[in-house]
Amino acid sequence: MGQAMVDGLRFRTARELYTACPSVRDAMTAAPDDRPSLDFCRGLLQSRVPEESITFCAHLLSGRAAVWWGHECLGHLTDWLDGRDVETLAMLRNWVGAPADPDCATALHIAASVDAQTPVSWLVQAAYALSEASSSAACEAARGVNTGVLAALARVNLEERAAVLLAFAEMGMQLAELEALRQTAGAAS
Repeated sequence: MGQAMVDGLRFRTARELYTACPSVRDAMTAAPDDRPSLDFCRGLLQSRVPEESITFCAHLLSGRAAVWWGHECLGHLTDWLDGRDVETLAMLRNWVGAPADPDCATALHIAASVDAQTPVSWLVQAAYALSEASSSAACEAARGVNTGVLAALARVNLEERAAVLLAFAEMGMQLAELEALRQTAGAAS
């Protein structure tokens, strides 16, 4: 990965991420260091708690990108979701594409008012936190995405879980790389 891409990441190092969102320290056992963020995340995949790569990705990605990533992860697990959650995933897809659309905002508000503890409901809470635009919205959204993805992952058969975890983390890192490229391209123009 080139220096320009590293510079375009939301957080260049794990230490920067932990500093910007201190609550991640409570969610992870891995201590931050000054390795590039994606190298740190790859290291988490090899650690004794590889699920922390999911937590790290959820915080590494910007708000809407994190919700999109969560949506994509859960979209691969619809066999473990009920019909209402599958419908809500479609609503989240629309919200990510047009968060200011009044219909999307209304649907998000209605979905957020449902008292549920499903993987998809955590993604809805993440999107709703972003729509509130508070100073802590990004960290709150990351926690919601993290909880939703990990809750969905817990439903996967034990034999398949490691492969699904790896696929989700790789998808998150690829999305972070795409965001970084977009940032560096935007800065160059």
